[in-house]
Amino acid sequence: MSAALDSLLDLLDLEQIDRDIFRGTSRSAVVPRVFGGQVAAQALVAAGRTVPADRSAHSLHAYFLRPGDPGAPIVYSVDRIRDGKSFTTRRVVAVQHGQPIFHLSASFQTYEEGLEHQADMPASPDPETLPTAAEMLPRYADRFSDPGMVDRLIEARAAVDLRYVDAPPFGTVGEAREPRSQVWFRTNGKLADDPLLHVCMATYVSDMTLLDSVLLAHGRGGWAVGDVVGASLDHAMWFHRPFRADEWLLYDQESPSASGGRGLGQARIHTADGRLAITVIQEGVVRVPRG
Repeated sequence: MSAALDSLLDLLDLEQIDRDIFRGTSRSAVVPRVFGGQVAAQALVAAGRTVPADRSAHSLHAYFLRPGDPGAPIVYSVDRIRDGKSFTTRRVVAVQHGQPIFHLSASFQTYEEGLEHQADMPASPDPETLPTAAEMLPRYADRFSDPGMVDRLIEARAAVDLRYVDAPPFGTVGEAREPRSQVWFRTNGKLADDPLLHVCMATYVSDMTLLDSVLLAHGRGGWAVGDVVGASLDHAMWFHRPFRADEWLLYDQESPSASGGRGLGQARIHTADGRLAITVIQEGVVRVPRG
C-alpha cells in the first residue's frame, strides 16, 4: 500500500465522539477549500457506521452548502431516519464553525435477488496502456500559471491511480470537443474486504473529474488553468452491483447540458469485466471569470 493511500484511509477513519456524532480532518487540496469528494466520502462513512453490517449502500444524494475549511475539523451528525425490514435510511449533516457545509441522505439495503439488466460497457482501451498522472501531467506544465500546480495535482491524486483515455480539459484549451470523457481508476494499493470502504473510496474519486465533460464542450481548461471558476453543487450516486475500488473501474462521463452558470455531468462506472457498478450525476457552478 502506498503512503498516500494509507493517509487517505486514515482520513476516512472518522473519530466517533458520541453515538451518532463523528469527527474528521481534511487534507490539502488543489483549491483552497475541502475537496468535495472527501466530505462526501466521510459523510457516507459516518452514515454507514450506524447501519447493520448486512446492509449495503445503494444510493446517496447530497448538497454542497458552503466551502469547507481544510484547517478545521468537520463534525458529522447522523440522523437515523428509518430502519425498515429491507431498507435503512440515514441523513448526515457536516458542520464547521457552527454552520452546515454539506448535507447527505443515504439509503442501505439487505441483499436480495431480483430482475437483472444493464447498459453495455462502452469501448475503452486497456488502462495499463495509458499514462499515469505522474507521466501525463508534466506534459501540460505550460498550461498552468502556477509553477507548482503539476506537483500539487500529482500529490492530490497520489492515493489513486487515475488515467485519462484522452487528453484532459487543460490539455486542449481553446479546442471545443465532444462533451464526453473517460478515465480509468483504482486505488494505489489493496484495500480491506469491507464493502463500505470500497463504496466510500469510489465516492471520493467520483468528484475528481465528473465536470470535465462540461469544460470540454467549451474548450475550457478548468479551475487549475483559471479560465473557469466553479464548485460542486449537488451529487447523487446509485450503487448497482458489488465492486472493488482497488481494481480497475471505467468512469465514462458526459455532459447533457450547461446553462445559467451551471453545468451537469452524468456518468456510469463499469468494472473491467463489464458490469455496471455505479451511476453518478452531479451539477456544479461553472462560470467564466469576469475580466
